[in-house]
Amino acid sequence: MSQPPGQQPPQGGFGAPYDPPPGSYPPPAAPQQPAGPYGAQPAPQQPAGPYGAQPGPYGNQPGPYNQPPQGFGYGYPPQQPQPGHAYPTQPPTQPPPPGGPRGGGRFRGRTGMLLGGLLAVVLLAGGIWLATGDDGKPTANGGHSSAPPSPAPTLDQGDGKGDTDDDGTVTPREEAAEINAARKPGEAKLLWLRKSGVDLPEGGEDVYGPWFAGDTVVTAMYQHITGYSVADGTLKWNLRLPTHVCAAPTQPTADGKIVLGIKASTASDASCENLQMVDLSTGKLGWRKAYVRDGAWDGLSDLAMSVNGDTVTVGRTSRTDAFRVSDGKVLFGKLPGNCQPFGFASGPVAIAAASCQTAADDHKEHQVQRIDPATGKVQWTYKVKKGWQVEQIYSADPVVISLTQGAEKEKWGVLVLNADGTYRTQLSGGPGNFLRKCDKDRRVQGSNLDSCVGVAAGANTFYMATGAVDLKAGDGNKVAAFDLTTGKFKWAISSPVAQPLTPLRTDGGKLLMYLAAAKNKGGGIASVPSTGGAWQMVLRHPAAAAVVERAFYEVHVAYVDGRSFLTHSRISGMDDEEIETRSVAAFGN
Repeated sequence: MSQPPGQQPPQGGFGAPYDPPPGSYPPPAAPQQPAGPYGAQPAPQQPAGPYGAQPGPYGNQPGPYNQPPQGFGYGYPPQQPQPGHAYPTQPPTQPPPPGGPRGGGRFRGRTGMLLGGLLAVVLLAGGIWLATGDDGKPTANGGHSSAPPSPAPTLDQGDGKGDTDDDGTVTPREEAAEINAARKPGEAKLLWLRKSGVDLPEGGEDVYGPWFAGDTVVTAMYQHITGYSVADGTLKWNLRLPTHVCAAPTQPTADGKIVLGIKASTASDASCENLQMVDLSTGKLGWRKAYVRDGAWDGLSDLAMSVNGDTVTVGRTSRTDAFRVSDGKVLFGKLPGNCQPFGFASGPVAIAAASCQTAADDHKEHQVQRIDPATGKVQWTYKVKKGWQVEQIYSADPVVISLTQGAEKEKWGVLVLNADGTYRTQLSGGPGNFLRKCDKDRRVQGSNLDSCVGVAAGANTFYMATGAVDLKAGDGNKVAAFDLTTGKFKWAISSPVAQPLTPLRTDGGKLLMYLAAAKNKGGGIASVPSTGGAWQMVLRHPAAAAVVERAFYEVHVAYVDGRSFLTHSRISGMDDEEIETRSVAAFGN
C-alpha cells in the first residue's frame, strides 16, 4: 500500500496494516496487525457526563484507509503508580437534567459553563493584597479583591465534638457506625465518612483530587482545600482560598506539593489565570502568581495542568507555561517554532501533546513530544498523521495515546510508541463498546490530558473497560487486555450483573479494579493477573454501605496502602443540601 505523508504510519489497530516509511520506524512485529495506528475503530461509548447525555464522538465509521471497523475502542487516564480513578458504576438516583450537569449523589443541581475575559490579577505579597498594573508591577488596592480571604469555617474535627447536627439529621460518624454494625463476614469497614460542609453557589462546584501526602488525603472544591487523616478522617487542616479553584494536576509532587489553578478574582466572569501552591502535608499556602493569557486561542482555553518532577505545567490550546513548584520560578513559556505543547501527562516522564499553527490558524496538526520539564527542551517528536489529533494521553510510560479524526471525532485509534518516540503498534480487536469518560465529560472546568477513567497500563499490557453488556438490563461490563508489543487483544473478563469493573492501575503484575456497588451489594477493589483468568476481591466494601457508595456522582476511586477512597467529581444541591453531601468515604480493614 502507499505510504502516508510525514512520519505517520497508516492507521492500523482498527484500520489498514502499517507499513512504516523505510528507515523511519522498526517493522511491525510478526504477524502483522490487522490495522494500523489510527485505524477506524467504532467510537467508544460516550456515557452521559455532567452536562447530560453526550452523543458518541465516533460512530461506526470506516477507517482512514477504508478498512472496516475492528470492534475496538478506547478512552481513559494514564495509569502510572498513582492513585486510580473510576467512572461511576451506577447512575445517579435521578438522571441529570438536559442542558446542565448535576452532582453530589442525592443532592443535585444545575451547573453552567462560565467563560471569562482577562482581568487584573490579585497577588498576595508580604501579607498585603495587591494587583498588577498595566506594566505588570504590583499596585496597592487596585485589584478585584481588596482583602485577604476570611478564615475557613469551623469544620467537624473528627474527634466526636460537634458530631450531633443541630437539626437532628444523622451525622457521618453515626452513619458509619450503623453501617459497620451491620457488616457481614469478609466485609471491610467503612473507616470514615465526611460531609461537604461547604455552602456552594447555585449550580455546584467541581471537586479536585484526591491527592495523598504521607498520612494526609486532600481534596479541593470552590474556595476550599482540605486535608484529612487517611486513617480516621480527622480534619488536619482546611484552607480558605482567595478565589475559586478552576484547575489542578492529577498528581502532586513527590514531596507532597500541589499547584492549583484559581480564578483571577471573585467576579462571576473571572478567568482561570492565577496559580496557588499548597503544601499538602502541612496545609500551608506557598507562592501565588499569574500567568499571561496571549491571544484568542489562549484566552478561551481550558487549562491542562500537570506535575513532572518539580515542574508544574499550565497548557492551553496554543502554548504551555512551566513553573518550578518549589519556588514559582518561570522555567519556560512559548517554545521556538510554530508547534507548541498544549498539555502534558503528570508523572516522572514528561510526555506532551503539541499543536502546530497552520496557514488556517487552526492548530489542528498535532505532535507527541517528550520534553525536559526543567528546560522545555524537546527530546523527541512523533508527528501525528495529518487529519488526526491527540485527544488524551492514556499513559506516559509506556506511551499510549488516544487519537481522533474529524470534527465530531468520527474515527478513533490508540497509538503505542516506543520510549524513544518511534512507532510501536496500535491496539486492535477486543469486545468493543468501550466506555470513555474524561474530565471534560465529568467537570465544568479543567481538561487535563491524563484524566480519563477506566484504563490502565502495565509494562506490556494495556487494559480498558467496556460499557454495559446489556443496556436494557443495566447489566455488568467487561475489562479487556491488549498486548503492547503486538497491539492485539489478549483476553477479557466479565463483571457481575449491575456491578461494572473499572481499571484503576497496575501493581506487582496485577490489574487493580474498582467493582461498583449495586442495590444491597457493596463494591470494592478487585484484581486480576496480567495473564488473565479469574478475578478476585482484594477489599470488599460492606453491603450496608451500598446506598452511600452509589450516591457518589461520577466517582473517583483511589486505592492506597490497603484503603479505598471515594470522592465526587462534582457536588451541587438545592436549599443547602450540598452541605450535607457525603463528600469522602474511606474503606479498609
